[in-house]
Amino acid sequence: MNSSLIFVLMLVALLTCANIVQTWLKQRKPEPEKSGELEETLAKIDLLEDRIKVLERIITENRFDLKREIDSL
Repeated sequence: MNSSLIFVLMLVALLTCANIVQTWLKQRKPEPEKSGELEETLAKIDLLEDRIKVLERIITENRFDLKREIDSL
């Protein structure tokens, strides 16, 4: 009975160590898919920045026109 318990504990320890090593190896090696995903995300950020600039310009122009209209009243 005692030897079977030791066998089970050794098996659990071995599987745990294998899982830790596998996780460590995955984190060390960068995946090529992520670099493509990064490029896509950066392109989206550039597009959003351009859209924000346009919106800021529209808001700024409308405030100026609104102030001028109020002053003319």
